[in-house]
Amino acid sequence: MNYRNKTVVASVAGLTLEGMDIMFISFAMSMIISEFHIDLATGGLISSITNIGMLVGGIIFGILADKFGRVRIFTYTIFLFAIGTALTGFATNIEQVYVFRFIAGLGAGGEYGIGMALVAEAWPKNKQGRASSYVSIGAQFGVILAALLSAIILPTLGWRGLFFIGVIPVIFAYIVRKNLDESPEWVTANKEKKALAKKEKGKLLQLFRTPRIAMTTISLAVMATVQIAGYNGLMIWLPSMLQKSQGLSVSSSALWTISTAVGMIVGMLTFGQFMDRFGAKVSFGIFLLASASAVFLYSFAQGSVGVLLGGAIVGFFSNGMFAGYGALISSFYPVQIRSTATNTIFNFGRAVGGLSPILVGYILQNYDMTMAMTYLAILYCLSFLVMLSLKNSKSVA
Repeated sequence: MNYRNKTVVASVAGLTLEGMDIMFISFAMSMIISEFHIDLATGGLISSITNIGMLVGGIIFGILADKFGRVRIFTYTIFLFAIGTALTGFATNIEQVYVFRFIAGLGAGGEYGIGMALVAEAWPKNKQGRASSYVSIGAQFGVILAALLSAIILPTLGWRGLFFIGVIPVIFAYIVRKNLDESPEWVTANKEKKALAKKEKGKLLQLFRTPRIAMTTISLAVMATVQIAGYNGLMIWLPSMLQKSQGLSVSSSALWTISTAVGMIVGMLTFGQFMDRFGAKVSFGIFLLASASAVFLYSFAQGSVGVLLGGAIVGFFSNGMFAGYGALISSFYPVQIRSTATNTIFNFGRAVGGLSPILVGYILQNYDMTMAMTYLAILYCLSFLVMLSLKNSKSVA
């Protein structure tokens, strides 16, 4: 296997485990709420705290990866992620769940941006869209895996059994460290580190070095926030809501999750091809407007066929765009700050967009599904307007 493919395989596997872990919370949510006697908004805080951990971990490990190397730090983030996930299964109260999810978030936040940087540095510019889409599909493999494992484990071993699977990434981390070499582009740039260090004021400050760079960074952060807010709003609460509104069982809601995830995978593959052929603005523009329409119309879906087919369509557009963020963010920043930029921007989106489950939980508890989906549609329209402000440039730095 050549180096390009190795970076994709390693990043896909890492994102698969991360996606699986995030969806464990969705399927286990009702059991956790029942065991610890908490309300919906308090339950939604579990996901939000995880995303705050991702922001902190993304910044810390992004800086470390730019300084000490992608592969070494990548493996450390996987170890930390595995520990936090496994410890969640031992939590005896909701406060401990929050702490352990924060720890898992630290590792997951670092893993995403580093993996995307590895892929961006291994693949040529005209193929980065599809390479990024291949990696992003890993999260949906994780969703499908979580759905299957939840249907098997929850009825027999309960929600804690799901999180004990968190030890699996430790094995994966060992394999990655043993078989993947450091990014050649980073190695070359690192040789000039001493000269660059005299000019640099700090990795994070470089994301706001000029008004133009600052505006690009802020715009990308807003788009990432909407992406995560939409994804979490859909995937964290909809399985539970469909169980109530449509009378679906746990296994039936798992089928919905798989159907939606399949739609997301097809959407990601399509988006990657679109991005390489038509460019980022056209691709994001089409998918953002289509997402706004799809999520709003989905609130009127009826019957099992409508729910499953509608979920796949919503997934195709709303999360198909996820495939492009790694390539999009990486294209604006040089190798010296690429991991820092990717992790900081996308994990800022995770932290702020991660608050969405709290708001969606409140809306669902006090209004209805139509109101919640209208809120998500407005977010996608906002992201479309922000996307139009991005300048066409290979690099702002």
